[in-house]
Amino acid sequence: MPTIIGNPLPHIPWQERPSGSSDVLWRFSQNPIINHDHIPSSNSIFNSAVVPYGDGFAGVFRCDSKTRQMQLHNGHSADGIHWQIGHGRIQFQPADARAAEINQFQYAYDPRVIWLEDRYYVTWCNGYHGPTIGVGYTTDFETFYQLENAYLPFNRNGVLFPRRINGKYAMLSRPSDNGHTPFGDIYYSESPDMTHWGCHRYVMGTAGGWQSTKIGAGPIPIETNEGWLLIYHGVLTSCNGFVYSFGAALLDLEQPWKVIARGEPYLLAPQAPYERTGDVPNVAFPCAALADAATGRLAIYYGGADTVVCLAFAHVDEVIDFVKTNAF
Repeated sequence: MPTIIGNPLPHIPWQERPSGSSDVLWRFSQNPIINHDHIPSSNSIFNSAVVPYGDGFAGVFRCDSKTRQMQLHNGHSADGIHWQIGHGRIQFQPADARAAEINQFQYAYDPRVIWLEDRYYVTWCNGYHGPTIGVGYTTDFETFYQLENAYLPFNRNGVLFPRRINGKYAMLSRPSDNGHTPFGDIYYSESPDMTHWGCHRYVMGTAGGWQSTKIGAGPIPIETNEGWLLIYHGVLTSCNGFVYSFGAALLDLEQPWKVIARGEPYLLAPQAPYERTGDVPNVAFPCAALADAATGRLAIYYGGADTVVCLAFAHVDEVIDFVKTNAF
């Protein structure tokens, strides 16, 4: 039976599957959990990252301001559903003198957060003469330090693995261009020191239907006895623009650029009103997943229509069975 390799999370946010539903993944009945105007300065809050912290949860949130500037804010929650989000953007401090050369803020969006060894690492799409992957860390979600950018522009969707693989830090990313990229495949890279990234490997590319235009890694990969469970977003180009959905794949534990199985159907597509209507219609974009190794429960945080933060639930064994049964 597929199981999560990791720690129990007894206070994971959770709601049972609705009666009569057979969906592998189901939406929280109280979505959205964070509205666009949750703090006074926000035009929208979406595509945000959450991790266990202390007796509750903490996170880094994409809060686009009323000047429509893309920026990151910190947040805390006792239950993972009701959030207190900082009213001012995170002011990253340079981790050393050299990092100070790139510390000027241009924009920041779509963060991911992971506990790795001795600190919480943050990756995000960082403005440095175009989009690239910013890397930073915190220990308390109050003070944040910026490291060197991982890659040259242009790149998006930088997602770290939660442990070293063969002694190296590992990250997935999606090379792009300087615009609203109409293409994109997922690549794997590794680093000895969280600064110098290389040994790049192709993981997987676009396919038909909901993932025919571009794909990108979503939440931090979840380690299971069957492989790394990767939840990723896919985009199709319709007559009315891009449509963002998300699905899942299994990657080899020690060679994560090798795909074991990849589900052909999506897990969730923009069908609820808060996913279809907003600043950018027809978007369901996952950035974080909480996993309880004791019960196999998953709580997935995703952005709805580039406007709000939403929550969905699943059982890891059902997701993996879904991927393997519907692999292509």
